[in-house]
Amino acid sequence: MFWTVTQSLLTGLATTFEIFILTLIFALPLGLVLAFGLLSKFKPLQRLVQILVWIIRGTPLMLQLFVVLYVPGLLFAMPISSRFTAAVIAFVINYAAYFSEIYRGGIESVSRG
Repeated sequence: MFWTVTQSLLTGLATTFEIFILTLIFALPLGLVLAFGLLSKFKPLQRLVQILVWIIRGTPLMLQLFVVLYVPGLLFAMPISSRFTAAVIAFVINYAAYFSEIYRGGIESVSRG
């Protein structure tokens, strides 16, 4: 009984680490791209990225998970077949929005020259 529960917990822990590593690998560079969009001098791009980051940061992650998992199948008849893939996509988008604000703040805090 104890070993069965421990194996289940370790399997879940391994899945959690996979999601974490994949999220970092994809969200860090995407956050940098979004940060450059936030700092862009091209106002339509800057406004679009600001709205995207505002929406992502303003909605609960659980809602984002539902949207990523179900909306492609409902709107485009192309469902995401794996819950793992949907979770990674949702986490990457969510964390990239937060990382973009961190990057933007860091870049803007450095004085010119």
